[in-house]
Amino acid sequence: MGTVQANGIEIAYELHGDPSGLPLLIVSGLGQQLVGWHPDLLRAMVRRGFRVVVYDNRDVGLSTHFDHLGQPDLTAALSGDADAAAYTLLDMAADAIGLMDALGWESAHVLGSSLGGMIAQTLALHFPDRVRSLTSVSSTPGNYEETRPTPEAAAALLRPVAASREAYIDGAEQAYNIIGPGEFPHDREWARRRAGMAWDRRYDPHGTARQLLAALAADDRTAALRQLTIPTLVVHGTADPLIPVAGGRHTAAAVPFAELLEIDGMGHDLPRQVWERLLDKLDDVAHRGEVATTARRMPIA
Repeated sequence: MGTVQANGIEIAYELHGDPSGLPLLIVSGLGQQLVGWHPDLLRAMVRRGFRVVVYDNRDVGLSTHFDHLGQPDLTAALSGDADAAAYTLLDMAADAIGLMDALGWESAHVLGSSLGGMIAQTLALHFPDRVRSLTSVSSTPGNYEETRPTPEAAAALLRPVAASREAYIDGAEQAYNIIGPGEFPHDREWARRRAGMAWDRRYDPHGTARQLLAALAADDRTAALRQLTIPTLVVHGTADPLIPVAGGRHTAAAVPFAELLEIDGMGHDLPRQVWERLLDKLDDVAHRGEVATTARRMPIA
């Protein structure tokens, strides 16, 4: 674990795996800290031959927080006025590039989930030479009218600010029960453990709200994604109440030759029961990305 200066801010990160492994940059979702990725899943990625970096996006965890910008006006933003966004998804994608620079990574395979998927898409569009393959999980290219959350999921996402560690953990577990597991078994122990770790590192609801504004202010990426030539995998659960499966279908339909993995019964989370299926597909898209990267580097005769 460490911290680097990247894109003018501090980024906290954690590396896993052998330095000779395939570089895999993982981009977290809304308000999620690097400790939100299950350590068993990260170890499984390492066993597949990846050198994995997870990190705190700006405004969460131990990375730079934009406290001086105060509490954002979510009510206005949810009504369609996102002019008050403190930064953009492109800024957040540039943070990832800055982290890669600090690690000495010329390029990497990129996996992003939820908001992280939006950032990963933006990264691939604006920095295509730095992305070997793209995996977009439980995300959307921006068809927000068609991918609205259920009322219950929206309420869980916008739950009141917690006044204590125990209240935060209880609220996170309740939100997980609504948003996360879908039809898969609930992992209550993990939901509570990662919430406790997040609180102990730094709980910042205003930072999470500023991230949400960046997503709401973003332009629809559908047209731009049609020009993408990077090998792409799209993963989405059919029971996702926060970003309905239409988000994944729109993403896969936009990116030429993208592969769509729909997981029946999965909500807005990656339960242990789907990891092997996900990793098999990740292996495949990474292999295609390696082939494409090698071809790009070959001199033209």
